Amino acid sequence: MSARPASSEERRLRAVPDATTERLTLAQAVRDAMAAEMERDPAVLVLGEDVGTDGGVFRATDGLLERFGPDRVIDTPLAESAIVGMSIGLAATGLRPVAEIQFMGFVYPALNQMFAHAGRLRNRTRGRLHVPMVVRMPYGGGIHPPEHHSESYESLFIHSPGIKVVVPSNPYDAKGLLIAAIRDEDPVLFMEPKRIYRAFRDQVPSGEYTVPLGSAAVAREGDDVTLIAWGAMTRVCLDAAQALEGGGVSAEVVDLRTLNPLDRDTMIASVVKTGRAVVVHEAPRTGGFGAEIAALINEHALLQLSAPVARVTGFDVVFPLARSEQLYLPNRERVLAAVRRTLEF
Repeated sequence: MSARPASSEERRLRAVPDATTERLTLAQAVRDAMAAEMERDPAVLVLGEDVGTDGGVFRATDGLLERFGPDRVIDTPLAESAIVGMSIGLAATGLRPVAEIQFMGFVYPALNQMFAHAGRLRNRTRGRLHVPMVVRMPYGGGIHPPEHHSESYESLFIHSPGIKVVVPSNPYDAKGLLIAAIRDEDPVLFMEPKRIYRAFRDQVPSGEYTVPLGSAAVAREGDDVTLIAWGAMTRVCLDAAQALEGGGVSAEVVDLRTLNPLDRDTMIASVVKTGRAVVVHEAPRTGGFGAEIAALINEHALLQLSAPVARVTGFDVVFPLARSEQLYLPNRERVLAAVRRTLEF
């Protein structure tokens, strides 16, 4: 009898041998990452609305002010353009700011700073200046908030050269990816799926470690269809894969983790193996990153496909208010229906 395949959690922990671990939520893992880097590197500082005294709207920075003081944990005015603009200046002059935008829907005033300056400064100065900054922001739906609190517009930033885009789906990856992002020499948009901030706990090493940017993970191995997702949608796909297993269908789940740079090789290798692909994201369908993924699969694995690439996405409407958000968000049933269509093609 063959040995049981290692779980994704077991594989992750093998990457940090001899480390003590504790079970953390995603929000706690994010805080652990910032604390570890602030302890290691005095150039790292945190700034944003309510990140100090209140510990952030989701308490992801709770305790940092008491530990590192007001010179390194800075409560800012309600001015997203100023938060990001100031971070660019700090980064270009030797510091490593970690800026928080309370919700992705609040970032619009800062888009000019991100697109016109953060992503271009290295090119504009021909490599003389770098912008080693991180912009953290909770994104996506699932917590019944008011308007402008549930946006998932990662494609805006993926389409802007010079900005790396990272989206964790679990506490272990959240800590390792955020540490890697803080150490990176370029601006990183770190999107945190708030619907799973406290949805579950994961074994997370207490010390510092990194998860490399630009590296996807096979969260579950399978042979019949590949489910491709990131952030909270990875959990939806894992749930769907478990349900499919009961019906004799073996689904592989690829968690992209980093959308820019994209680990194309891991994704394509999985699709070549299974011959079918379903891409799942909660952003609107038109112009969503799923369309780019489908195009890449067509370019690199067309002859291995047994069915067209399917997409399960949000709808091309403004994200609905609390009463209707579950009608908008992709769920297990919609993923299962898409898988059935690809299998029956």
